[in-house]
Amino acid sequence: MENNSHLIISYKGDISALVLFCQQQEGDICFPPLPKLSSIVEEQDRVMQSIDLYPTQLIKKLNVQLDLDDDLLVAEPGFYEQVETPKGIVTVYMARFKLLDPPHELMLQRHCKMQNLTALRGGSPTEMALLRKAYSYFMGD
Repeated sequence: MENNSHLIISYKGDISALVLFCQQQEGDICFPPLPKLSSIVEEQDRVMQSIDLYPTQLIKKLNVQLDLDDDLLVAEPGFYEQVETPKGIVTVYMARFKLLDPPHELMLQRHCKMQNLTALRGGSPTEMALLRKAYSYFMGD
């Protein structure tokens, strides 16, 4: 997966307001993980940059990496954030599982957990800011 583009994996229940995010075994929520000294770029400070990889291409690469079926994840076209890293600005996109039930077992088999926002507290400030923005996106704020 390219290091200029990152992906957050999520689940949103169609019937309930349940929102979950995928946490890797090491605790990271971005695929690939963000570097330690990263910080979110506020919307008014975003910079124009060329698209390195489209979200659908990221999803395809992640499907291979995690051995997922090609039809499980869909890109969330309205969500993208920029993050400043020691090597420059990267873009974070989001993909959502297209399943009726949360994929807890599926992701446990891949050494990941599907967690709600409360369970993810204590993560890096950058990842927590990304999660808040992702949650707000789902809630329509």
